[in-house]
Amino acid sequence: MPDRTRTAGRYGRALAAAVAAMACLLLAANAGPADTARPPAPATEPGTVPVTDSLVTVTR
Repeated sequence: MPDRTRTAGRYGRALAAAVAAMACLLLAANAGPADTARPPAPATEPGTVPVTDSLVTVTR
């Protein structure tokens, strides 16, 4: 029958496993592409100005 381990040893191994798991999660979260694709520019008709701010109004 195996000997019982000390409580401090069990908690130490649990803490080490938690730190390793967090490191793996952080590395996995940051493993994505370095630059994301930009959305395409909106198509505009010739002679018009694209609206970039909803507070801007154009009167003619």
